[in-house]
Amino acid sequence: MSLINKTGLELRKIYQKTIEKLDSLKGTPQSIAKGFATGVAMSFTPFVGFHILLSLTVAKITKQNGIAATLGTIAGNPWTFPLIWYATLHTGHFLLGHDAPHLPVNFKALFGELFHTVITLDFSTFLSDIWPVFYPMLIGCIPFYIAVWLLCSHLITRVLSKKTDNGDKTNDSRTGM
Repeated sequence: MSLINKTGLELRKIYQKTIEKLDSLKGTPQSIAKGFATGVAMSFTPFVGFHILLSLTVAKITKQNGIAATLGTIAGNPWTFPLIWYATLHTGHFLLGHDAPHLPVNFKALFGELFHTVITLDFSTFLSDIWPVFYPMLIGCIPFYIAVWLLCSHLITRVLSKKTDNGDKTNDSRTGM
């Protein structure tokens, strides 16, 4: 079996397990899907280390499923973060009308320094060293956040609604009534 086939099978298993977890949650398919979409979309923001907390906050405010939001943050992981960071950085520079950033950006050092500046409240280092990269990423994440949220919420709602409509679960057991 080739590496591509093995990878495809593993991704399919991850997808199936994620759908099973989402389907086991209490709430409407829409609430669960929107919560999950919030978690996935939050992974596109540069708030590394705060994705779960921010996803839970947004889910609570907008009456989405918080557990699904937490589960959605798995989209941001060591394999996807470098792609997300470069995409949001370049998109941010494009939207701000700046030239492309000088590559490579050492994101490990950047986020390590960000953590240090937050802990020590060192605003001068934040403004001089981190803000020139963080701000374009913050701007660049907006279109990704919107697109990913819309796509995920639509697709997951469809999948969960089909499972409910096919008799796998009734609407009464889903809401806990």
